[in-house]
Amino acid sequence: MNREKMTRRRVLGSSLLGLTAIPVMVETALGQAKPAAAPAAGAKPAAPAAGGSAGALPLLNPTEPAAKALGYIEDSKKVDAKANPTWKPEQRCNNCLQWADKNRKAPTSRCNLFPGKMVKAEGWCKVWVKAPGT
Repeated sequence: MNREKMTRRRVLGSSLLGLTAIPVMVETALGQAKPAAAPAAGAKPAAPAAGGSAGALPLLNPTEPAAKALGYIEDSKKVDAKANPTWKPEQRCNNCLQWADKNRKAPTSRCNLFPGKMVKAEGWCKVWVKAPGT
């Protein structure tokens, strides 16, 4: 039987390709992506939430099913190291590959894993991957 040799490079490449599918799987499985209803003709746009901008997204709640499934926590210093043996103290959302904002010093950002939600810079989840250059 002819088997291909699994190199570290091949495993890592396959793993990174799989990460891009996670938001789609989460969205599909949990049915969280629901299109917003179009405003009626002549209707005024809704006012932004207090302290937010017109396009501000809601903050991810750690109790939401998608957040629970990926072990999201808002403060990486409070991660249970026994339950998450791959966690390291320097891992935070703002130095993860999935952080969508170019500004890594922003207090919150969109995350590629949680469409339509913002995550905290000091947060962490089980899918954390070091971003290049951080």
